[in-house]
Formats: sequence, C-alpha cells, structure tokens
Amino acid sequence: MTLSKPHRIMTHRHIPWLADRLAGAIAIDLGSARTRAWMPGRGVILDVPSVTFPGAGPATYPIQRGTIVDPDGTARMLDRLLARRVPRRGRPLIVLTTPVPSGPGHRAAALSALEVLRPRAVLTVPTAKAIALAVRADLGRPLLVVDVGAHLTEVALLTDGAVTDAYRTALGTTDLDATTTVHELTEAVVSMLTSMVRLDRTTQARGALRGVLVAGGGALRPELTDHLAHRLHTSVQPVPAPQTAALRGAAEFLRSAQRHPAVRG
Repeated sequence: MTLSKPHRIMTHRHIPWLADRLAGAIAIDLGSARTRAWMPGRGVILDVPSVTFPGAGPATYPIQRGTIVDPDGTARMLDRLLARRVPRRGRPLIVLTTPVPSGPGHRAAALSALEVLRPRAVLTVPTAKAIALAVRADLGRPLLVVDVGAHLTEVALLTDGAVTDAYRTALGTTDLDATTTVHELTEAVVSMLTSMVRLDRTTQARGALRGVLVAGGGALRPELTDHLAHRLHTSVQPVPAPQTAALRGAAEFLRSAQRHPAVRG
C-alpha cells in the first residue's frame, strides 16, 4: 500500500490576503446624533450616540450639524466602537455615507478618522443616494430625497443615480418643540425645494416633484410629512424604517462594491 503524502492544511494565518478578504467590510452611517454600522453576515452591529470621551473629561460630540468638528475625537470614537470588531490582521473595505453637500473638508476629516480602522479602501456614498438604494427606488428617473435628521435636514435631487443638486439647513428633529416648530421646519424644506426648482435649467427637479421620498427621524412625524405634502401639492412617501435607511443603502452599496472586479482584485 502506498501512503499518500500528507498535505498541509492552510489556515487563515498562513494566507494573509485571505485573512484580509475574510476581515470583510463595514458600512458606516456617521451621523451627528448616532453612529450606525453594518457588517456582512452580522447585520447591524452598532447603533449608538455619536459621542467621545477625551481623557477623564465629560462626553463631547465630535460631529455637529453634519460636520466633523473634531477629527481626533471622531477617530477615538470609531476606535472605541469598531476597532475590536476588525481582526488584528484584517483591513476592511469601508463604505461611508456622507451628507450632501458636505464639501471636501468633511470628506477629508472622515477619511482621516477612519484610518484608525486600517481600511484597505474607503468608498463614500451620498446619504440621499443611500436612502434611494435602501428602498430600491427607480434611479433611472429624477428623484427628490428629503432627509430630516436629528440635527440636519438635507434635500437632494438624484438624476441617473447621481446627486445633481442639494441643499441643507442646520435644523432637525431635536430642534422641534425647543426652538423650532414643525411648521417652520416644513417651510424650510419647502423653501429649499422651491429654490431647487426655480434655479434648475432643466426639467429634472420639476419632474421629480411628482413624488418625494422622506427619511430620517422626521419621516416618523405624520404632522411634518402631511404638511409637506399639502404645501408641495404632491405625494410625500416616508421610507420604511426611515432612521436606518441610509445605513441599509450603504450596505447595499457595499454588497455591490464587493462584487466589483477592481475591489475583488
């Protein structure tokens, strides 16, 4: 009898590139009020307040009104919340939602903070597009997305799946009943949409007014969505589970990115 030559069983420790691949990926929605994260095979792994703890001092808020005001604090927060979920030798692919229009400063600060997770690549997706992806909206036609968050409200026009115009106001649901009424917040949204339609040299924005998607915590307030529909004379559709819509869309974007040859290679 001839014995077969023993073969070596390869483990993840012996294949660094496979360890990187199996480290997976993370979709992150970095909001002013809450930070949410999702991983393939695990689902939502994080949904907590966006706070950091500098030394022995009180908690601080590194992201305010949709802007990263403390990149180092944001990095400490991400390290505390997510670093232990990344394998020691792993380098995850990260998809990050970004407010629109956030500007290059926000993007640079976010990328700097994410370095604490040792990513092999960081892809960004506008929050408005992530919301559209979450509900599998028809991106072949113009689409208006209103995201009423805790500290920031955004209005974006998507054309062929890309953000072609966007407005924002530093008002959100946390301002309601404190310094701002539902009527005032609604009027701010109407004003942004009106300016968008008036300044649009094409018919895209006007055509998109046939229906408006609403996400964020504001979508859970019927008095806001009803008043918005009345003022715009059109249908206003709150998306399912509106507070996590951006994260779900980022997860969809992540799944697509993982299948892309450039990323897989």
